[in-house]
Amino acid sequence: MEYKKVCFMYRHKDYALDGMRSALGLAVENMYAYGVVLDTPIDAIDENQMESIEMLRDMEGEIYSTTPVEGLEPITIEELGEKLREMTNIIPYGIK
Repeated sequence: MEYKKVCFMYRHKDYALDGMRSALGLAVENMYAYGVVLDTPIDAIDENQMESIEMLRDMEGEIYSTTPVEGLEPITIEELGEKLREMTNIIPYGIK
C-alpha cells in the first residue's frame, strides 16, 4: 500500500494556522502531510498550535516557511520545488 503525500500551501496568514490543523488531520488518516507558509509573515505560534505541529512531526510530516517564523522549518523556493515533486497532491489553502 502506497501512502499519499499531500502538501498544503498557505499564502494568506489568516488561513495558515487553520491549514496546519488540516495537515495534522490528514496525517492522522495515514497520509504524509506537509504544509508551507509562502512569503507570508505570520503571528507568533502559540503553545497549542506548536503542540499540533509537534504531533504532525511525530507522524513524519512538517510545516515549512519561506519566511522566518519561529517554530517552523525554513525552506527556500528551490528546496520547495524539489519537495513538491515528491507530492501526490498539492492543495492551495485559503487563497483570497
